[in-house]
Amino acid sequence: DEARFLEKPPLSYIALIAKAILSSPTNKLNLAAIYKYIEDNFPFYRNKGRGWRNSVRHNLSLNDCFIKVGRCEDGKGNYWSIHPSNLNDFVHGDFRQHRSSR
Repeated sequence: DEARFLEKPPLSYIALIAKAILSSPTNKLNLAAIYKYIEDNFPFYRNKGRGWRNSVRHNLSLNDCFIKVGRCEDGKGNYWSIHPSNLNDFVHGDFRQHRSSR
């Protein structure tokens, strides 16, 4: 069972990020909190180096379904949220990329 525990999850980075953001009561997280959620909930990523973090940043920046929603209180970075036009899809488990949804 330990091998299964450490298998790569069958989720896209969009899905991982959306799940992290949706886990927050405010539906917004900073980058460090997104990383922490992924590592805490998907142990596969704990010892995989930093490459997956680059993919998370890439997906946040390039996918219209994620938006910046203000600076962090400490001034280091931004909070990220899900664009309102994608929120309903993500809440219902549809994590496909919707670039042209706006």
